[in-house]
Amino acid sequence: MSLDATNWAWKLELNEKPGGSRKPLKRLLLLSLADRAGEDHCCYPSMARLERDTGLERKTVLKIIAELLEEGLIEDTGERKGTTKRVKVYRLMGIYGREMMPNPAPLSPINGTNNGTTNHANNGTLNSAVNGTQNLPKNLSEESKYKNTWLDVEKLETEIFLANDQISFQALITAPWFERERRAFEIYNQDRLSNANLMLYHFADWLIHAYSHKYNKPHPSQPTTDQPKRSGSTQMSTKQIHYFAQKLAQHTGFACCYAEVGESLAGFSSRIAKLLKDPKQQQAWQSYLSDVGFQAQSIASTSPM
Repeated sequence: MSLDATNWAWKLELNEKPGGSRKPLKRLLLLSLADRAGEDHCCYPSMARLERDTGLERKTVLKIIAELLEEGLIEDTGERKGTTKRVKVYRLMGIYGREMMPNPAPLSPINGTNNGTTNHANNGTLNSAVNGTQNLPKNLSEESKYKNTWLDVEKLETEIFLANDQISFQALITAPWFERERRAFEIYNQDRLSNANLMLYHFADWLIHAYSHKYNKPHPSQPTTDQPKRSGSTQMSTKQIHYFAQKLAQHTGFACCYAEVGESLAGFSSRIAKLLKDPKQQQAWQSYLSDVGFQAQSIASTSPM
């Protein structure tokens, strides 16, 4: 996999012509090609592999490839590989990566670098450009730490199918809000999850909750006529408010609906605690509170350990 190719596929400005493929589908296919590209930015995935990666039908994959060729984003090298020597080799166009950087100037005898102390811990790790990443900053943004290191489309499709086989995976991955939810999920879990399989497991739940509660159904905070009203005696105590605010902040489904992009877990919990002081908000979030162990009927006599 070429990191330069993957970054290129994420940042590329795509066009959407009348009658052509949607931009999310084109980016999805470009990411699949980039995931198979070498340092020369060439790749030769089979049609079956592209279908499995993207979840798209073969005719859709072929249509998108034709559009990418026409727009000059990829080119057919004319080379053929595979056991049958029939798999086309494509080159991703317009990538400017480390292997294309000019040779560095001679090192200064004063500090051993071209322009300052390159191998200082604040500036990153100095490696050979041939062997790895040169001068990669240590203080990367949280989103950059995760980008393209854990999201396996094929595994994500399996997780979503196992969690809820009634939801179309293609509808989720091509939804206009997919990228927004992915970024929010990565930022929210920046200090909580590091294992790729765990990330996929929880992201599947996150997407399903987003689809079911934010984009496809009335907002959970909107009261319905069949919800019973609670009397003042069932309001939460101050201790319970702070306890269950922490629980809600760690609830995947709740967080995907109410957490703000870039908000820390502590900040999210504090904001939820302030909102829970309103009995109407307690009632609106009753289903989530129940998920984290809150029993409305015993509020007056029960407090968390």
